[in-house]
Amino acid sequence: MAMLEYNEATVHKYIIHDGEPFEVIDSHVFRKQQRKPVNAVKIKSLINGRVTEVSYHTTDKVEEAEIDYKDVKFLYLNKGEYWFCEVNDPSKRFQLAADMIGPGGRFLKANSVIEAMVFDEKIIGVKLPIKVELKVKEAPDAVRGNTSSGANKIAILENGTTVNVPLFIKEGETIRVNTETGDYVERANN
Repeated sequence: MAMLEYNEATVHKYIIHDGEPFEVIDSHVFRKQQRKPVNAVKIKSLINGRVTEVSYHTTDKVEEAEIDYKDVKFLYLNKGEYWFCEVNDPSKRFQLAADMIGPGGRFLKANSVIEAMVFDEKIIGVKLPIKVELKVKEAPDAVRGNTSSGANKIAILENGTTVNVPLFIKEGETIRVNTETGDYVERANN
């Protein structure tokens, strides 16, 4: 187990706090008057998303969390449960809660391989790709006179989710969507 100095607990590091893995989302080392420096960190639980603030002093050691990654295959979504399997063994199926996947999960399509974060041999989260390509299943035609710049319409994608797209997007085209914002990015080259 790796130990970090008080000032090494910086943004994007994974640390152990109260026996749980956290990601450091903000870090600020400062000195109060004649005292020794302090690292004020804001940390987010990788288990439940709770955000906490902690201060580490020069004498403190911080335990670095050992996060492993493994590829998993998304199978389907059923009643708010995301079902996955091991990439090389479809019989090893497991379910992950919607809050672990996050809002970007609605852009997952069957058989997508994504990265799972593993701590103490348990999956604690997933890393979705920032952009995904999905085929447009339904897109209403643009209404005449409604083609002013910036006009959008709602398209239904191959996995059943909807997204606002520019009027020129047609049924059957493949588009890229940002999983973090839920926005249309661009047409994919077919």
